[in-house]
Amino acid sequence: MPELITSLPVLAVVAALGYLLGSVPFGIVMARLFGLGDLRQIGSGNIGATNVLRTGNKPAALLTLLGDAGKGAAAVLIARALFADDAAQIAGFAAFLGHCFPIFLGFKGGKGVATWLGTMLALAWPVGLAACATWLVVALLFRISSLAALAAAALSPIWAILLGLTSYAVLSIALALLIFIRHRANIERLIAGDEPRIGGKK
Repeated sequence: MPELITSLPVLAVVAALGYLLGSVPFGIVMARLFGLGDLRQIGSGNIGATNVLRTGNKPAALLTLLGDAGKGAAAVLIARALFADDAAQIAGFAAFLGHCFPIFLGFKGGKGVATWLGTMLALAWPVGLAACATWLVVALLFRISSLAALAAAALSPIWAILLGLTSYAVLSIALALLIFIRHRANIERLIAGDEPRIGGKK
């Protein structure tokens, strides 16, 4: 845990603004801009980049990925520039919650993987890079996005400790637990052998 330097009222405002930024549904926005329809009625119904990719529109999927990761990173970087690392961690966590439970979509959002990666890259880039590398290796080996995300999330606290960035370990654990909770259905399909592969149809 970081040392608490920022006042609680300021942290509350940071959390609220981080949440609102995280609530911006880039998948929904890109699907509409590219004329793909309502993303919630396509594939898995998820609002993230993996489901956008199921439409076959790779530019829209890439822009969704960049937008979802970017809002987590932006929340962290702005909070850190204005205040301190405690505010940055709060902002990143709030942005993640905003993506998973967005006020603009009736609190029914995505699973938070891209936002989590963007948050970790901005907070502690060595941990973020290690998590991205973990995701990439598992994705290349098994071609299953959810499995790659779960592996990267599970290992992120370990990367934080091994890399000497222990002040981010608690946040890494909290985010990893939430990612596992958000992937409950995926875990059930993985166990059953029914989880779709990257680029495949739901």
